[in-house]
Amino acid sequence: MRILSLFGALSLALSPAAAQDAQWTLVIHGGAGTIERARITPDQDREIRAALNAAIDAGTKILAAKGSSLDAVEAAVRVLEDSPHFNAGRGAVFTWDGQNELDASIMDGRTRKAGAVAGVLRTRNPISLARAVMEKSPHVFLGGGGADRFAIDQGLEQVDPKWFATPERLLQLEQMKTKKLSSYDVDYKFGTVGAVALDAQGHVAAATSTGGMTGKRWSRIGDSPVIGAGTYADDRACAVSATGSGEYFIRVGAAHEICARIRMQGDTPKQAADAVIAEIGGLGGSGGVIVTSPSGSADWSFNTEGMYRAKANSAGERHVAIYQDEG
Repeated sequence: MRILSLFGALSLALSPAAAQDAQWTLVIHGGAGTIERARITPDQDREIRAALNAAIDAGTKILAAKGSSLDAVEAAVRVLEDSPHFNAGRGAVFTWDGQNELDASIMDGRTRKAGAVAGVLRTRNPISLARAVMEKSPHVFLGGGGADRFAIDQGLEQVDPKWFATPERLLQLEQMKTKKLSSYDVDYKFGTVGAVALDAQGHVAAATSTGGMTGKRWSRIGDSPVIGAGTYADDRACAVSATGSGEYFIRVGAAHEICARIRMQGDTPKQAADAVIAEIGGLGGSGGVIVTSPSGSADWSFNTEGMYRAKANSAGERHVAIYQDEG
C-alpha cells in the first residue's frame, strides 16, 4: 500500500500540470498596419525595438519572480503607453478637435473580472485606471470625465493633456484636414498597444491601450476598451489583445471569439487567431491579435504588412519583430 502511495506521489510530481507550474509566457504588440522597411528610418526601427524590449523586460521581471500575469501585462503596457512611438498614452493620435482621447482595458483570466475606460484626457497611464475600475469599483466600464475623476479619487497620476501630444501626431491631423484624407490614408498604422501573459500559477491575463484613430469625431470608441472585442482573458482558453480597424473587431467580437473557438471547438490558439483574422479580413477589416494560453503558447496573427510585436518565455526564448517577414 505504501509503495502505491509513493508511486502516486511520484506520478503527481511528474504530471504535465505540475511540470508546467514554473512556466510563464509574455507576448506584446504595439500596433499593426502598413509597416514597411521603406516607411521606417533606421533610427525609428532601433527606437521601436528598444521600446518593445523595455516592455518585455518590465513584464518578464515580474513573471520570472513568480508574479501575476495581471501585474505583468499592466507593467508591459505602461512602458508602451509612456513611449512616443505608439498610439497609446504619450504619442496618442489627435481627435478632429485636437485632443488626445485615451481608451484602455484589462482582464483577469482567473476570475474573468475586467475593467475598461474610454475618452480619458488626463490620466497618464490609462491601463492602470482600467485596472482600478476592475478592482476598486463595482463597474466594468467608465468613460470621459467620470473616468478621470475616478482616477483622481484613486490617486493615479494626472498630467497636463499636452504631455500626450507629439509633433508627429499633430502633423498627421493637419495633413488629414488640409488634404482631406481619411484616418487610414494619413497614417495606416494601428498603434494600439497590448500584452497577454501566462504566469507560473497557470493564470492568463490581457491588457490593451490606445489613442484611437487620427481625426476621430463624436467621441468615437473602438475595440480596445471593449471587453470581448479588443481584450479578453479566460483561464479555460486563452488571453487575447487586438489591434486594427476597431469597428470590425467589435462586430466579430474578435477576442472572445478566439477564446470560444479554443474552448468550444478545440482549435489551437494559432488556428483560432488565424480564423478570426481571416473572418475580419473577409468583412473588409485589417489588423492583428496576440494570444497566449494556459499551455504556454505565444502566438500572433495579422493580415497587414507588419505588426510591432515581441514575446518571451521561461525557457529563455525571446523574439522581437516589426515586419511581416520576421516570423
